[in-house]
Amino acid sequence: MNLPFLEMTVSKKALLIASLLWLGGFPATTPPVSAQIIQAQVAQTTPSDSQDEDDRLRDLLRQGRELVDAGDLSAAIAIYQQAAVLEPDNARIFSAIGFLEARQNNFQAAVDAYEQALVLESDNADFYYALGFSRANLGDNAGAADAYQRATQLSRDHVEAHIGLGIVLARQGDYEGAIEAYQQVLMQRPNDAEIYEFIGAAYIQQQKYQEALAALQRAAELDPRRGSIQLNLGVALLNLGDTVAGMDALKRAAELEPRNGLIFLQIGDLYRAQGNLNDALTQYQRAVSVQPSLKEAHMALGELLLEREDYLRAIVTYRELVELDPENPDAHYNLGVALQGRDRTEEAAIVFQQALTLYQQQNNLEGVEKVEATLDDL
Repeated sequence: MNLPFLEMTVSKKALLIASLLWLGGFPATTPPVSAQIIQAQVAQTTPSDSQDEDDRLRDLLRQGRELVDAGDLSAAIAIYQQAAVLEPDNARIFSAIGFLEARQNNFQAAVDAYEQALVLESDNADFYYALGFSRANLGDNAGAADAYQRATQLSRDHVEAHIGLGIVLARQGDYEGAIEAYQQVLMQRPNDAEIYEFIGAAYIQQQKYQEALAALQRAAELDPRRGSIQLNLGVALLNLGDTVAGMDALKRAAELEPRNGLIFLQIGDLYRAQGNLNDALTQYQRAVSVQPSLKEAHMALGELLLEREDYLRAIVTYRELVELDPENPDAHYNLGVALQGRDRTEEAAIVFQQALTLYQQQNNLEGVEKVEATLDDL
């Protein structure tokens, strides 16, 4: 196996690693606008003309805060929605609803609430940031980028908005834009190891390995015990041809994060590229063992087992992968190959037909032709 395969494999895994890092920029359960906004409702609410209505509004806001403190967010949302009816021009009430919806991962509802808040208060950078956060969690990276950019225009020192912008730009493949956003963060956080790591990962995607190395070495200096930094550092070193240092970095990553299957997957790729299939197999098995949900590890393990004509274990591996990723036509096709290798022709034909259907649904003409030829041979 030649060096170009090594570079292709390493770069592919680097993309996966970096994407996980960028996803990590959006906590799954903690939306960006703090509970202080909810606490500010009473103080920032304008009394209505009617004293009774004013008292009712204050009572609702008090109830809402108590429910939030008690952890009953759904009930709190219902209370704040009542408050919004009484005072529909209060942007902070809508922002509180958006905050609570995001806390429950109801991101479309959060988007709707923050958009309403921005109709009422269009110069609020925090609202735009929260809108970007919610859109990003819906997978609307372009919309999230627009919101984050607006937040940074309104508040040039809004660090979290710059980070969010960098993340969604990187998701869209705009690595130059992502790096520029991260560099804005470094102006305020010059010793933030994670930001240097994000920059290094973005350079890896551009195959600018020397620049990536510089950023990742700085990240490692600032946080020598973060395994993901060592993992990306190893990727950069390997693509620069420094196999020994690259392997050392990957081994350090494995020691620091022994439950991170990506690390063992990357080490396995390196061994496989060197032709050391036994050690590659061991690393792939470790990746699957420590992180059973890592689809890429199952695929790599299955491919190697097929190469070694170990069809029985390949069948087991691909069945697990099909369960994890039932819409993956390659997984079905390779399962069929493994079944065929064990002379289980009827089962193989069924699985090949499933692969054919998936390839057709995905308009993958090359895959369709491959399966049709295999079925003809059967």
